[in-house]
Amino acid sequence: MTTVFTMMDSPLGRLLLSGVRDGDGPAALAAVTAPGQKGALAEPADDWEYDPDALAPAVDQLTAYFAGERTTFDLPLAPVGTDFRQRIWKALDDIPYGTTVTYGQLAAAAGESPRAVRAVGGAVGANPLLIIRPCHRVMGASGALTGFAAGVERKRWLLDLENGTLF
Repeated sequence: MTTVFTMMDSPLGRLLLSGVRDGDGPAALAAVTAPGQKGALAEPADDWEYDPDALAPAVDQLTAYFAGERTTFDLPLAPVGTDFRQRIWKALDDIPYGTTVTYGQLAAAAGESPRAVRAVGGAVGANPLLIIRPCHRVMGASGALTGFAAGVERKRWLLDLENGTLF
């Protein structure tokens, strides 16, 4: 398997997309990161191969999302994480466009105890698929905007996009 990458300009800044490709054709998306995102690579690793064609479906779908023309993503995904993190990340997929949930609600949706809120928060913060797996839709128990690895101002922008207040 080969790790491939491309970059795309977006309202959040220049995004780095990486994926894994086994043979020819599209890659399974492994990560989408924004400039300055906590815990994420800012630049591709030296052994990654630049291949915009392999990640073109992801770029196309993100472009449509940012234009307000797409509300869901349909891409092969290959994020790397523990079983616990994978369960939490998968539960993010079920949060509808334009809505939010609390960390406690996300824990319950993933089959975890409400007491696992801190661990759930850690998993959400480590989500490698920014935007694609909508961690920006998770709020604090009071409904307040809480941490977002790419910055709270970007979280607010994404929520405003989804609520239709940008267009």
